[in-house]
Amino acid sequence: MTFLAGIALISWAAWVWLLVGRGFFWRTDQRLPRTGAAAEPDRWPDVTVVVPARDEAEVLPLSLPSLLAQDYPGRADVVLVDDGSTDGTGSAARAIAEGQGPGALPLTVVSPGPPEPGWTGKLWAVRHGIAVARGRSGAAPTPADGQRPTGPAGGEARGCPAEFLLLTDADIAHAPDSLRRLVAAAVAHDLDLVSQMARLRVANAWERLVVPAFVYFFGQLYPFRWVNRPAGRTAAAAGGCVLLRAEAADRAGVPDAIRGAVIDDVALARALRRHGGRIWLGLAERVDSVRPYPRLADLWDMVARSAYAQLRHSVVLLAAAVAGIALVHLAPPLCLAAGLAVGDPVAAWAGGGAWAVMAGTYVPMLRHYRQPAWAAVLLPLTALLYLCMTVDSAVRHHRGRGAAWKGRTYPRPQAAPDS
Repeated sequence: MTFLAGIALISWAAWVWLLVGRGFFWRTDQRLPRTGAAAEPDRWPDVTVVVPARDEAEVLPLSLPSLLAQDYPGRADVVLVDDGSTDGTGSAARAIAEGQGPGALPLTVVSPGPPEPGWTGKLWAVRHGIAVARGRSGAAPTPADGQRPTGPAGGEARGCPAEFLLLTDADIAHAPDSLRRLVAAAVAHDLDLVSQMARLRVANAWERLVVPAFVYFFGQLYPFRWVNRPAGRTAAAAGGCVLLRAEAADRAGVPDAIRGAVIDDVALARALRRHGGRIWLGLAERVDSVRPYPRLADLWDMVARSAYAQLRHSVVLLAAAVAGIALVHLAPPLCLAAGLAVGDPVAAWAGGGAWAVMAGTYVPMLRHYRQPAWAAVLLPLTALLYLCMTVDSAVRHHRGRGAAWKGRTYPRPQAAPDS
């Protein structure tokens, strides 16, 4: 057997194992269970939607109205935390709320000031929003923050703490029944965290090439079926849409316990699981990201700012990740081409078989994103891009730039804590 054939066979065996031994990560059937009227709670718990927002005035008109228009039978409100924006995010949010019709959820706009040492900006904003939702001392907005809830359904701030918190990003748009379905699922299945991976935008060529693979690779790292096992050890969440039971958050000490995490959604899920929390993660059907990524550079930054943190800033883990991507994703087409070129039938057969299995596992995610199935053969090219993004993430870290987001740089960010 030639060396080339050996590499091809190892790659083929790796894909056979991934196909059946990695929690069927490639399937897209983990969806929020539909609950009929009989399964809805007798009493709908109070909910506060917490939206951390930094320089989001451009996307708020596409996302915030969907939150204010939630058809929720219980008591709910929205707290938007203006995290040091310079583009008028807070004013834009108030203007949007004032333009809503009767029955819209009340909006409170607050600003926590600069994050304290050891905190990432998003988690500092989330901490302030949760404090407002729980009615803790010192959390009320100051006159500079917005003073009173805004909007047709506004009034004085709630006097009792919220029982559930919906943590959602400023670029996420929700269908009118999103909050209702999330809460119904949490109550019916006694869940402490219910998270949906929002459908990201795929409107241009770079988004079509990179975005579905982002969710595919995430599922490969954190198979949703494993996350959703009650006694499982795998824990993950998707930060764009996380419904969190407030009592479970207090029990796990979040967000304070994960204050420095760059990959905050995974860190949150792990913290809850360590403290006995029941979590669920699935793909969203009616929760969408409205943030555009018009250039490859935009998508590159999205991945590179946290990829090395996921590897715990370890050169050894980086080398293992590069070798793994090369063996699993790049070797199959290369072995197929080289095997045909040099007349090595074993290398060609095994390389082609591995590439076929790889493409087959990618097709369900492409269908979820309404993309043609033939695009699955391009996955090795996308994997090469992700390999380069990961290496660039490490280079940025070692040059002191670390994770950068909207004017903030965290030179030595923390990875999500181990479970």
